[in-house]
Amino acid sequence: MKMIQLTEKCFYFQGAVNIGYIRSGKFGMLIDAGLDAQTAKKVCRQLTELSFPLTHLFITHAHADHYGGAAYIQEKHHVYTFASKEEAAILTNPILEPLYLFQGNKPLPELRNKFLEAAPILIDEEAAEGEHQFGDVLFECIAFPGHSLMQLGVKADGILFAADAYFGTAQLKKHKIPYIIDAEDTLQSLEKLLTTKCLGAVPGHGTYEEAFQETVKQNLEYHQHVLSVLYNMLSGDSLTHEQIIQKMCRQFDVNPPSLSSWLLFRTAITAYATKLVKDKKAQMVVEDAILYLKR
Repeated sequence: MKMIQLTEKCFYFQGAVNIGYIRSGKFGMLIDAGLDAQTAKKVCRQLTELSFPLTHLFITHAHADHYGGAAYIQEKHHVYTFASKEEAAILTNPILEPLYLFQGNKPLPELRNKFLEAAPILIDEEAAEGEHQFGDVLFECIAFPGHSLMQLGVKADGILFAADAYFGTAQLKKHKIPYIIDAEDTLQSLEKLLTTKCLGAVPGHGTYEEAFQETVKQNLEYHQHVLSVLYNMLSGDSLTHEQIIQKMCRQFDVNPPSLSSWLLFRTAITAYATKLVKDKKAQMVVEDAILYLKR
């Protein structure tokens, strides 16, 4: 992973999943920890080579690709760890992620993989939206729910580490149906991003941009497009929940290769469907023990 300096205090490790770093004197905080121990080792090695401190760790949200390396960091370094109260529940009990994806059923063994369930970690402080401090560094936590229950972005020294509040345009095109758990929260978080004052932003997936607002606007347009496609599907007869999932995957040229992948797409598509229901553009009804979505 390539370490890139943004300001005197702020850096990020650019990779498939970006990892932020804030340094001030004898204090240093990583923002997220990557997918696994191998990723964390690479980051820690670079910090050691530069004689940069590692005293704190901030986990933006409890998805395994963002905290999978945290257990290794906690084992090898004495780090004080932050996360929101909601995300901390999963970080300390990681089986909850495959559990909720599997509709509350005890997950099958194939769902208990490193992409859905990382090793548990300890949380020293449950952070809330607002100002916080590590060492002599002040930083601001900003709530960006939608991709997860209570994802927190971190702003320090003018740089916003936005986590998965938005995606780089290449990532939007790659995933086709972005993973979210609530479309309304997602859209509100994107609008919030547009009014967040900073020098530039680092997404969880993508590259740092000073003029990141244009990418955020593209995210907004993309989510609205997905909602529009789903709404137009409901112009005929009622569709079952599984028919909606199948039709949306076909429409966006998605073919989930595994149960894990299918569950992620189901969750995202259901999030868009829920938005239509909240907006009174659609309704979910149960008939003959089958769940339907219709206008």
